[in-house]
Amino acid sequence: MLKVNYNPDVLSCLANLSNDEVFTPPKLVNKILDLLPKEIWSDKSVTFIDPFTKSGVFLREIAKRLMEGLESEFPDQQQRINHIFKNQLYGIAITELTSLLARRSVYCSKTANGKYSIVEGFDNEQGNIKFDRIEHTWKNGKCTFCGASESEYDREDVLETYAYAFIHTSEPVNIFNMKFDVIVGNPPYQLSDGGHGASAKPIYQKFVLQAKKLKPRYLSMIIPSRWFAGGRVGELSVFRDDMLNDRSVRIIHDFTNAGDCFPGVEIKGGVNYFLWDRDNQGDCLVVSHREGEIVSEVERPLLEQNFDIFIRDNQAIPILKKILNPNEKSFSELVSANDPFGFDVRVPGSMRRVKPNFKLKEFRGSIKFYYNGWKRKGIGFIDPKYVKKNEEWTSQKKILIPKAIGSGSSKTDQIKPVIPEVPSCCSETYIVIGPFGSQKNIKSVLSYIDTRFFHFLVSLKKITQESRRKVYEFVPIQIWDRNWTDDELFEKYGLTESERRYINTAIHPEK
Repeated sequence: MLKVNYNPDVLSCLANLSNDEVFTPPKLVNKILDLLPKEIWSDKSVTFIDPFTKSGVFLREIAKRLMEGLESEFPDQQQRINHIFKNQLYGIAITELTSLLARRSVYCSKTANGKYSIVEGFDNEQGNIKFDRIEHTWKNGKCTFCGASESEYDREDVLETYAYAFIHTSEPVNIFNMKFDVIVGNPPYQLSDGGHGASAKPIYQKFVLQAKKLKPRYLSMIIPSRWFAGGRVGELSVFRDDMLNDRSVRIIHDFTNAGDCFPGVEIKGGVNYFLWDRDNQGDCLVVSHREGEIVSEVERPLLEQNFDIFIRDNQAIPILKKILNPNEKSFSELVSANDPFGFDVRVPGSMRRVKPNFKLKEFRGSIKFYYNGWKRKGIGFIDPKYVKKNEEWTSQKKILIPKAIGSGSSKTDQIKPVIPEVPSCCSETYIVIGPFGSQKNIKSVLSYIDTRFFHFLVSLKKITQESRRKVYEFVPIQIWDRNWTDDELFEKYGLTESERRYINTAIHPEK
């Protein structure tokens, strides 16, 4: 293969298919490949697969390295090309379109055996980059392999099914009838379930778990970081437990801003790429990237004692251990579950919400109703008969906080509570803190919520916009008899000057 100066590299200029199927820039691909041991680039027996290839960039960049590393083994350039592309590089495309794009990038021809293919000896058009249309396997309206909604993805033949071949089989080894030494790539991230935005189902974890089943020597992927602490119960909790207890995960590069890896793309919670090393277990090197720079680099267990999530902030761990006191209850005990009054009602067979039956004018017997948009349109009024949960809270003093706040950035996300009038209730837009016995208690709680100390502890679990009860689990309850300040809280928990400075710079530094 001739060395070519790409100016610019066409694969760095591609528009993404969507925020769920993101093309990987060549520069990022090479940083991921740098995690692999150097000796594999001069080993003619090592096999590689990208099981969800889009542009073919991973395979192309691997080929460049092998072409250089195997030059002494295969001095003849054409012989070296034939060996590498026929015996070492494999891919599974995610759509028919990306299969053509990947072959064009890798073989310099949309058909592996075409006139312009750089590889000699392929007897079929696909070569080692396969794409076969796969159908979902429906049961009770869901795909048994990926969980896709039948109403969304049961499509006619001319449309893509997004039934990705790698995860729509219980025996992935049968796709090529072989095992692989290295599995690398950037999998699809989520599938729509008929809702909007963050309600989509995560799917990237299925690719990681499927890859582990093949027991490669090395596994490296770039995926969203929501699995660290967030995600739906059941969707990511099993995956999180698997990763945190897997001592083969040896390196994680963590980016709180996905734009540092994928310019112009917003992925709430950021992204990370990792190296899984089957035969070399131990602690994990956690490299934290912020605003284009490495801010910390620590080798540590992924799962700290007494925690059930991954604490992505290396510098936060000693602070958190000082604060967590077994004699203090968690603030989350004061926070309601999602949809505190039972207004999250859906149209049967759909994710579409049924709008609560409220009015903008007070009427006899009504109570105040706080909903998404009330600050602009005015407080609503609703018949208390529509309250299906926690009816007693309507007449009690309480605090409302949005269940979704900001984007997951500790520097900008700020909790802005609402003090509702009584009697009142709210839509599923809010969750409830309380109830409380007096306005003095509420004033004390509000002062606590306003501190950087409070926001810092929330930020360790709140890595996306989701701000439900679980993100408050690290926050200790205080006595509600005073106005709390950061200085008083720092003193109470014995934080050092450097720890105080760190919190002050990590949380709302311009406050």
